[in-house]
Parts: sequence; C-alpha cells; structure tokens
Amino acid sequence: MQQLFFAHQTLRKTDTRSGVADRKPVKQTPREGEASFQAIAEAIPAPLALSNRQGETAYLNKAFVQLIGYTLDDIPTVADWLSRACPDAQYRQRVAESWQDNLEKARHTNGVFAPMEMDITCKDGTVRTFMACTVTLKSFAGTHLSILHDITERKLTEHGFQVAATTFVSQEGMLITDADHVILLVNGGFTQITGYTAEEAIGRQPDMLNSGRHDTNFYAAMWKSVRRTGSWEGELWNRRKNGEIYPGQLVITAVKDKGGIITNYVVTFNDITLNKAVAGEIENVAFYDPLTYLPNRRFLLDRLHQALSLSNRTGRQGALLFIDIDNFKDINDTHGHAVGDLLLVETANRLQSSTRTGDTIARLGADEFVILLENMDDDEHAAAAKAEAVGEKIRVAIGRQYFINDLIHYCTACIGITLFRGSPKTMEEMLQRADAALYQAKKAGRNKLRFFDSAIQAAITAKATMEADLRRAVSEQEQFLLYYQAQVDSSGRLVGAEALVRWNHPVHGMVSPAEFIPLAETSGLILPLGHWVLTTACQQLAAWAAQPGTAHLSLAVNVSAKQFSLPTFVDEVIALVDYFGVNPVNLKLEITESMMVGNVDDIIAKMTALKARGIIFSMDDFGTGYSSLQYLRRLPLDQLKIDQSFVRDIATDVNGKAIVRTIIAMAQSLNLNVIAEGVETEAQRQILLSKGCTTYQGYLFGRPVPVEQFEKLLKQG
Repeated sequence: MQQLFFAHQTLRKTDTRSGVADRKPVKQTPREGEASFQAIAEAIPAPLALSNRQGETAYLNKAFVQLIGYTLDDIPTVADWLSRACPDAQYRQRVAESWQDNLEKARHTNGVFAPMEMDITCKDGTVRTFMACTVTLKSFAGTHLSILHDITERKLTEHGFQVAATTFVSQEGMLITDADHVILLVNGGFTQITGYTAEEAIGRQPDMLNSGRHDTNFYAAMWKSVRRTGSWEGELWNRRKNGEIYPGQLVITAVKDKGGIITNYVVTFNDITLNKAVAGEIENVAFYDPLTYLPNRRFLLDRLHQALSLSNRTGRQGALLFIDIDNFKDINDTHGHAVGDLLLVETANRLQSSTRTGDTIARLGADEFVILLENMDDDEHAAAAKAEAVGEKIRVAIGRQYFINDLIHYCTACIGITLFRGSPKTMEEMLQRADAALYQAKKAGRNKLRFFDSAIQAAITAKATMEADLRRAVSEQEQFLLYYQAQVDSSGRLVGAEALVRWNHPVHGMVSPAEFIPLAETSGLILPLGHWVLTTACQQLAAWAAQPGTAHLSLAVNVSAKQFSLPTFVDEVIALVDYFGVNPVNLKLEITESMMVGNVDDIIAKMTALKARGIIFSMDDFGTGYSSLQYLRRLPLDQLKIDQSFVRDIATDVNGKAIVRTIIAMAQSLNLNVIAEGVETEAQRQILLSKGCTTYQGYLFGRPVPVEQFEKLLKQG
C-alpha cells in the first residue's frame, strides 16, 4: 500500500479556497487512513484500478486480480494493460483513442469520464465485457480512479429484448420499457437499489426516479441522444422510494425492429455512492492534514506547479506566504497538546476567512502554514501591496484572542512573503525563499512581516511610512496647499482656473501628486483630503467674488469616485456653497469617465440635484476611459475636457487630430463646451481653435502656482 500513496495523484472534491472537503473525513492518522482505504478497496466486489499522471499502474484491488487475473507486476503501466487486455491492435487503437477523447472532455467538465464499454481479454484467455467508470480528480488532472463493472452477462440478443436469465438477476438495476417509456419489466437489482417492487414500477414511467437535480433540458437531451445514436451512457442523480438521492451510472439502449423502428428501451444502472466514497477516502489520506483538514505539502506542491505555469502564461504575479505561530511550543508546554491542537484548528479557520476564494491554504507541520495567492497583478509593486494587505489581515486575525476550554489565549505570528512570476525556478526554491523571508521576520521580533526581495521590502516600508505621514498631514491640515492653473478663452482672457492639491512634506518638501494621490485613494484618505480641497476651493471662490476683477472666475475641482459615492456628498457640497456664499455657477466639479463603471443612475441623480442648484460639471480626461455615448447623453454635463494625451501630438499625429476633431464635434452636437488641457505650444492652440475648441489650459498660459502668484498673473493680464 505504501506504493499507492507515493505513486498515485488523486483528490476528492474540495472548496478550492480552503481545501476543506464538502464532507469532513473521520479523524485518523495517515497510517490508520492507509489501513482504512485498503479495507474499503479490498471489500469492493468490482475490479478497482488506480493509475497516476505518468501512466503507471498504482494499485489493483483483490477483485481485479481474481476476476481479470493480472497483478501489478503483469501490468506496471497503462500501455501494458491495454496491450494485454486488447491484443487486437486495431481494437486497442480504438480503445486508446476513446480514452484520450474522454480525457479531453473530462478536462472541461467536472473530471468524470464518460463510461467506456470494453471487451477485455483476461489472463486465462477468456474475453469479458466491462463498463469502465473512471474519475479524473480535478485538482490533479491526469490521475485516474477506475471501477470496472462486469456486463458480460447482460448483453442483449440481436433484437435487444430477450435478456439472458443470468443477466436479469444480476446486482445491476435493470428495467425494460416500451417505446412510450412505460415500464414492462424490472429485475431484483432494480428493487434493491430503488426500493420499488416490480408491482409498484410496472406500468409507470421511469420519471418516478428523477432526483429533481437535473432540469427538463437535461432529460430531453438524454432521450434525444438515445433516439439519434441508439444509446446513452452517463452519470446522474436518482431518487429512491424513501426519498434518498444517490449518484447512479446509467446506460440506456434503444431496441429496434428489422425496420429500424424503436420498440423498447433497456436501462441498466448502478449505485456508485461507494465509488465516490472510496475516491474521497483516498484523497483524504494522501493530500490532507488530519487535524485541520487543510491541504498538506504534496497538495501544495502540485498547486504551486500549476500556479507557476499559469503565471508564465499570463505574466501576472503570484505570492507565497509562510506563516509561523510565535512561541507555539510554549502554548503546548504550558497548556498541553490538546489546547495547542484546538488553537491550530481555530488558526486554520481564521486563515480561511482572511483569504479569497481560490487561494490555497496548506499546513506543512506543527505551527507552520503556507498560503498561495495567484493572479495578483501584472505590476510587481502592486502585487506586493496586495500580498502585504493579505499578510496584515492574517496577522491581525491571528492576534485576536482565542477562547479555548473556557480560557482566553493570545498569540501572534511572523509572516514571510515571496513573489513569483512563472520562471524556471523550482517549487522547492520558491518555498525556500518564503522560508528565508519568514526567518527575517522572526529575526526582527515577534508579530512581524517581511518580504524576500529587499528592494520590494524597501518599497513597502517606504509606502507604509508615506501613508503614516499622509494620515498625519490629513489630520493636521497644515501641509496641503491649493495650486491654481489658468484657464483662458480664445482671446487670451483668463476665465477661471483648476484647483490642484499639493503636499509640502516637512522633510521631503513638495511630494508629487502622482505619489500621494493614488495612496490616498487606496487608503481611504482621499475622503478627508477631498473635503479639505472642496472647502478651500469654496473659500477661495468667496474671496474672489468680493473683488470685481476676479468675481467672474470659475474654479474647477476634481472629485474622486469614492467622494461621489458617499450618500452625503450632495448635502456636503450644497452646505459648503451656502456657508461661504459662493455663486454656484462658478464652481465646476470635474468627474472622470472611470466613475461610470459604477452605479450610473446614482451618479446621474446626484449630478441632477447639484445641477439644480447651478453647479457646473465637466468630464475630465475625456476619451481615455469608458467613453460610452449611452451614458454621455444621459449625464447633465456642461463641458468636456480633452485629455492632454490627445493634445500633445496633435500637430504631428493624424489619428490624434482626428480624435480631437471628433470630440469637439460630439460636444457641439450635445451643446457642451469644450476645454483642452496640456496646451503647451501656439501651434497646438491654433489647431484646436481651427477645430472649434475655444478654451484652453496648459503651460502655454501658466503652470500651477500658489494663489498669490496666480492673482499676480491676473493683475498683469
């Protein structure tokens, strides 16, 4: 039996996120599990065979050896098996082709082969007919568990209706119907499996066995196949008389007269509940930790192999997290191994609740866990940020109190992380890297997280530091400034400005918005920061309104999607406008196309409410995002803003020029104003003017500057 557990690869049906089976197995040691599997397999009266992904025969049960005659030494590979079982070369080729065809279909379904009828030459020279029912365990494609049902004695006569007496008293369930599906005859196997006696079944239709788990389309397709090809074979759910639902293997054969007209149907079926239970027991022993029911090292290595292959195809990053409970030995020594085991089980539950569906969680031994995160991101730093977020979530989850045996326990964990993208690296090397990162985390003290890549670790540390500084700056509201960039009309007259936030860091000086705005978005700090910007802008509009030379100026303010999604956003804007006494037509809110992928109806409702108060709306960076005419015609917009990427090469790029011309024409047809940003040369301005764009923003007219310099520019004309 030891050969079985190291030669075959198999899995029971699992939740791919946690690796926990639908039915938890009985707690037992691996040695007890092997004995349990052997007892089950040897008790099965039907021949059972296992073959691994390399095409090697891994195991044959006693029924296989007794009925067919071959031992593991006789047929060490599937090729040897086919050669002996099918001595005729042409027939062997057909069987091999059918096997490959079923294998391809199984890869795209639930891993169940379509049953195969095979004429097998036994070791003593006799030829018997078997129905091979095979399962490819889906988490380990290429691993096969086959149970052979001897159907030699149930082969029908030429007309298909006369069934040999020895066949009809077999353990398989059998029934015969007329052409209208009315049951004419059933055997003892039918009664034994379904619970219906012959008197209860004859005269009725087989739909009394329907489980309700398959819709009418399934049965319609099944009977259509029987009428078209003469037979149907497959696995489906049936219902016994007592209401119990069970998995069955079904074969339907149409019986035709000499004129080709269907006169009867012969149905044979088996209860394959035991087959599925055996597959589950095998998988549990080989691939799962008996304490936490999480996948073990063998499972993890196979998943990691698949993850590396997928990453190599997609180019997306993955991550491997090594987790070790701090001072777990002290818990065992102080409170006993029973408490330690319960703590490990609860830790496994917390890991599952902290990860995504599809992530793999494994226990390697003692207090060591590994999490495999796939399909993280194309960008390495973005993937690292996501992996860090998962690691921090896990660290917090493990740090919560444990309530075990009426006592409260506390523990922490160290986490090592390594990123990977499909490459020639071995799986063992990936584990070693994650383990090395875990060592660095432990070296730094308890409750720590570290990356294997020093450069990424430095970037993560820098990001964490910047987020802390940003949080402090938002709280104090003393480090932010509003800069103003001029917006002018075709005559060069200043008509307004765009308000742009700047962060004057006390140590690093001016921080680029490209660095801190995305961080503010991901951390949620964009909400208080956005409120500060909107408040400061309204305050500035009120100051300008008090001076005749600036009262006409409008001020554009960018609004993030998170701000706009707040239920209180409309009330917030109106309250600020009323508080500062701002003329609402001078406040222009700039929204982006990316916001349109959310709840468009909610966005339109909020825009309409603000529009009713006179506030202006401009679509920023138009042409670079969603760009759907469907939403554009519904939004209460006043202006489209041509993105600077189209303006930059307008003098030399024919396509860019065509896009600009189209945007302007579209805006004019919708009675919308147009403004172009990023205008840096007179040539660009002239082309835009010739196409009908009469409002501009860009370095040609001025860079973003503090309000004092902006007002000085205004005075200079």
